[in-house]
Amino acid sequence: MGKRTASAETLKPDPRYGSKLASKFINCLMWQGKKPTAMRIFYGALDQIKKRMPDANPIEVFTQAVENIKPPIEVRSKRVGGATYQVPMQVNKTRQQSLSIRWIIGATRAKKGRPSFLRLADELMAAYRREGEAWTKRENTIKMAESNKAFAHFAW
Repeated sequence: MGKRTASAETLKPDPRYGSKLASKFINCLMWQGKKPTAMRIFYGALDQIKKRMPDANPIEVFTQAVENIKPPIEVRSKRVGGATYQVPMQVNKTRQQSLSIRWIIGATRAKKGRPSFLRLADELMAAYRREGEAWTKRENTIKMAESNKAFAHFAW
């Protein structure tokens, strides 16, 4: 399955923590090629986490947060003779990661009225504790897959 993208091949670990995941996250966070801005937000968020969870290693909190949000299963639309079914399917590793990152960033952007890095810190800590918006999204995805189990035989 593993279709690798250029970004997966050329991805360099991030400068501060040497984590590839972090660097992927920064790339997803970035708008209009503004990497320094994205990095500032990301590291700002990790510094916040360090402040609020002094005994935890911020990059570990981040990694764990992304791990927690990864959905094991999702629904894909499948047309079977004129009817569209939501078919539950296993999610492969790369897609789990990108979904997880996308949801965390989405949840961050949905909150308004505070600096991005604070919102991101909140969302990451929430995800680490298995709560927050991205977690809810994951739970809903799993619920949808559960409730559409009847159509699992369409998965191929």
